Amino acid sequence: MKTEAVVNAEIELLRGIKKADISVLEKMLHDDLLFNLPDGNTITKESDLESYRLGKMQIESLEASDQIINIINDVAIVAVTVSLWGTYDGNPLVGAYRYIRVWKQFEENLKVIAGSCVILQ
Repeated sequence: MKTEAVVNAEIELLRGIKKADISVLEKMLHDDLLFNLPDGNTITKESDLESYRLGKMQIESLEASDQIINIINDVAIVAVTVSLWGTYDGNPLVGAYRYIRVWKQFEENLKVIAGSCVILQ
């Protein structure tokens, strides 16, 4: 696995999130994904996709910075800061968040298998 492939996958994922593109997210998130939210709840791929299908997640803009990528065999760990502006279920979603995402190389493409996110103060 090459760093460039991980960077490109991150860019594609963020584009999919911003556009609420279910087909992109479906392709890039592993079926057994577990993701920890800032409030401590753990969500699955299906619950994440459902929030986009129902229009709960509305992203006006997002910007990634401070990206660190470590590659271990067929797994990449990405730490990245994302500044978000939007709403979730009608509530403001504004601020900087630090994400960690674990990508794994499968035959067809890279997929996110795990992650978490914290709010930066």
